[in-house]
Amino acid sequence: MTVSVSVPDSNRFEWLFRGVSEIFPHQPQSIDPAENLATRLAQTDRPLRVKLGIDPTGADIHLGHSIPLRKLRAFQDAGHTAVLIIGDFTARIGDPTGKSEVRNQLTPAQVTANAEAYLDRVRPILDFETPGRLEVRYNSEWLAKLDLGQTLELLSTMTVGQMLAKEGFALRYEQETPIFIHEFLYPLMQGYDSVAVQADVELGGTDQKFNLVVGRDLQRHFGQTPQFGLLMPILLGTDGVQKMSKSLNNYVGLGEDALSMYSKLEKTPDNIIKDYFTLLTDLEIVGGASQHENRLPANPREAQKLLALTVTTQYHGQDRAAQAQADAIALVTKPGQNAGGDSIPEFSLAAVSFPAKIFQLLAASGLCSGSNDAKRQIQGGAVKLNGESIADIELTYDDASSLVGKVLQVGKKRFKKLVD
Repeated sequence: MTVSVSVPDSNRFEWLFRGVSEIFPHQPQSIDPAENLATRLAQTDRPLRVKLGIDPTGADIHLGHSIPLRKLRAFQDAGHTAVLIIGDFTARIGDPTGKSEVRNQLTPAQVTANAEAYLDRVRPILDFETPGRLEVRYNSEWLAKLDLGQTLELLSTMTVGQMLAKEGFALRYEQETPIFIHEFLYPLMQGYDSVAVQADVELGGTDQKFNLVVGRDLQRHFGQTPQFGLLMPILLGTDGVQKMSKSLNNYVGLGEDALSMYSKLEKTPDNIIKDYFTLLTDLEIVGGASQHENRLPANPREAQKLLALTVTTQYHGQDRAAQAQADAIALVTKPGQNAGGDSIPEFSLAAVSFPAKIFQLLAASGLCSGSNDAKRQIQGGAVKLNGESIADIELTYDDASSLVGKVLQVGKKRFKKLVD
């Protein structure tokens, strides 16, 4: 569950502190801007520099990753400068946090491809347009230039004992799992990012506190004012039990099609739905309800539908989200029954020989009885891919890459999600 934070003048900064698990340092009654972020915000005569670092160790990101990004957007909207650091250098090591063994090191080409995909995914969240509201920086800009003497200076700011206090390292040391020296450099390099961009605030998940504290220590070492750390909760997955993870298949990917996103979110368990509203939407949840027109419904099923529609709209727009809702209802509604329930059936594209025409896909997936039936359905306007009508019966796909994850539809009640 999210933890409320008591701060002076809370109404003024309520939006910035919404859903926050921890702020440090945090002296709620202090008027010292070095001890109280609310005081710092109230007294600053310039936009604060709010840092969020991401390591592009993979191309796929999900709603759990969106939480600190949404908080970064809240600071942008409050007039501050978001500093999004793409860890193209640190990604070559990989964050050891929570890992039971050393991570595979990525090549520069892999990191670059992942970074481009990541930036494409976060565009619906951050303000890329307003001048002065966003800096996108790559930490190879400064980390690649550190010489041996500067690296030794970084290493001299922390003891082995302090490093082994980091949870993941402590467990691996106890279990006699190898810890490599280069892994010790990761939190120091991430901390040095705060020095390089002169961060006033750093955002991160609750599992990142160690790294954020290192950033404060290094800023102090280099004569800067230490940043505030602002930690966000780790999002539970759609199972309501374990943290959201692709490996656990309890995730909602930011790149998923509208129907898949809506269908997953409309089944959000009751025990986490308020957290989802708090962390993933802009609705002003107060005491379990919104103060405005989008009041959180008392009926759990209606709350699930509102959540699914709201989040899907953020990433796909109002029209596609509304269509996804209509398609989801049509998919699971049967005569005499209410909507709700089953997942979209899947069809593996491995069963198709590419290049393939759209009518061949329809026939192979079982959505149509054969090629002739598929052509008739296309000509009759009954076929859609991800909610967009298809009229060309000769439409050809060279390979499966552009189809994976999309939903093929015939009429109002026949759907197949295309998978590898």
